[in-house]
Amino acid sequence: MPAANSHLDQRIVDTALAMADRRDWESVRLYAIATELNISLDDIRHYYREKEDLIDAWFDRADRAMLKVAENEAFQEQSSEEKIHTLLMGWLGILSAHRRVTRQMIFGKLEPGHLHYQIKGLMRISRTVQWLREAAGRDATLPLRAIAVPAG
Repeated sequence: MPAANSHLDQRIVDTALAMADRRDWESVRLYAIATELNISLDDIRHYYREKEDLIDAWFDRADRAMLKVAENEAFQEQSSEEKIHTLLMGWLGILSAHRRVTRQMIFGKLEPGHLHYQIKGLMRISRTVQWLREAAGRDATLPLRAIAVPAG
């Protein structure tokens, strides 16, 4: 697989993160990303319908890193609790590269008055939790899934 920067969709996310690192997430504009990458807005639209989709792409990248951790042979020898810890550290490890911007993204999704962002944010968290549970081999079903304590 080629390096992440060789794909335009990933370069768009990387450029957005770099711009946000210089100022803040709120100031990032799609037209500025297009200008910096010397592409059109339609090129961005091909991958991302709106700026909020860049946030999902950033968290998708963290999800992929988390799942990559589960491919390690030693991972399978860990207890369920250790697996969850290892997976979370893999997820947070990627996000830590842009910690301040990631925090701004999360707060933006929780902004009062923007229910459509809040619902999408909750769905995004739910998706990450689902992958974390799958990678850790957790198989509790509702209603126990919400309160299941890891077997140690």
